[in-house]
Amino acid sequence: MPKKLIKRYIPTPDKIKKMKGLGFLGKWLQDPSIWHLHRHSVAKACVIGLFWMSIPLPSQMLLAALTAILFRANLPISVALVWISNPLTMGPIFYFNYVVGTYILGQKADQDLTFELSWHWIVHILGDLWMPLYLGSAVVGAALGIIIFFTIHIIWRRQVLNNWRNRCEKRKLRKAKKAGTTSNQLD
Repeated sequence: MPKKLIKRYIPTPDKIKKMKGLGFLGKWLQDPSIWHLHRHSVAKACVIGLFWMSIPLPSQMLLAALTAILFRANLPISVALVWISNPLTMGPIFYFNYVVGTYILGQKADQDLTFELSWHWIVHILGDLWMPLYLGSAVVGAALGIIIFFTIHIIWRRQVLNNWRNRCEKRKLRKAKKAGTTSNQLD
């Protein structure tokens, strides 16, 4: 079942409560709905996590946590999905977002663009790139969110239906076996 697989990989509530950046959320972290794993909370959490993952901001985890609390989505999944954009993946993700943004704005993408994590790059280069970068990031994040939302609902529903069918089959086999045993005893 998807629930068991998800529980294996997401951070525990205690681990999230101990994160330094999220400590001020205190009482909101006590809401049980942000810890439950069901189709709707997981789908919302994936939308939130993937959206904030695609936005180039230093406070992605915090924004994902606040949004998860606001929409009562699964907090650990929202926070964990933000980790997709890490120092190794930021460059390709944000360059793709930049290219999408330039395409939407009808501009030509700078082919020699390199992303750096430095103040010089942020102050001098990002000033020229912020509009296509953030527009592309918002569009990519929203598109990923929509795709993952429906994908999770479809996969989860199929899994539940398969489990239900399997239980029905097992029940029929037990009844048939029991009926066969009873008729043999009467002979």
